[in-house]
Amino acid sequence: QICLSLVKLLFYLAHSPLGSIVLLDFQPRQFVMVDGNLKVTDIDDASTEELSCREDNDCTLDFPTKSFPLKCSTVGKCEGINEKKNLFNAYRYFFTYLLPHSAPPALQPFLSDILNATGDLRYGINETLKAFEKVLHLYKSGLYLQKRPLHLKDYISLKGFRMVEGEDYKCWPSYSHLGCLLSVHSAEEAAAICNSQSQCQSFIVTQRRTWTGRPLASFQSSSTDLIPDANAVVYIKRSASSGERL
Repeated sequence: QICLSLVKLLFYLAHSPLGSIVLLDFQPRQFVMVDGNLKVTDIDDASTEELSCREDNDCTLDFPTKSFPLKCSTVGKCEGINEKKNLFNAYRYFFTYLLPHSAPPALQPFLSDILNATGDLRYGINETLKAFEKVLHLYKSGLYLQKRPLHLKDYISLKGFRMVEGEDYKCWPSYSHLGCLLSVHSAEEAAAICNSQSQCQSFIVTQRRTWTGRPLASFQSSSTDLIPDANAVVYIKRSASSGERL
């Protein structure tokens, strides 16, 4: 969410009515999330000036660990230098820390492509935004889910019950520090996740939603602590259920 919001902001800066705007003091502390969108807190260090040049050799974009040769345009300006400076700073301050942990395994190759392409400045801001929106579409639609044997058949569903919330086993990347709370596309994906975790014996797809509209599923190591809830369904591993427990 943070990276996509940042890319949308940089897209606007690259195509603003004032021209391409560069953030000269590009640091994480210069940004804040407001209602799910990243905002710049200080625009005193923003500039529309692009580096003047006479030849291509005047247009090297230097960073502490990398340098990029750019073209000198016919009007004597280094082509795209403001856009590329913003994008590489987004890569080194945000993408490298956040993208490797931001999606299910099936989507990680797409994020790796974005990471590599922006790190080498092979993508401009237009291509970067398009790539992010593709990943978001796959994520929200569930199209990233590979065809595989159905896992939900391994579970008994109990309608009208939910599990007592409390501290349980931890997982990554959980939305709760008390237990294992993950975003899923469906109960089928939740069943696949539960099967992949040795501690998991049951789960419930909650009514809570993430910023993408996907529901959160709560995974637990027990299937005994149930309470009535007319709007809920608990899924319990058949191997974990017994007449005494139910």
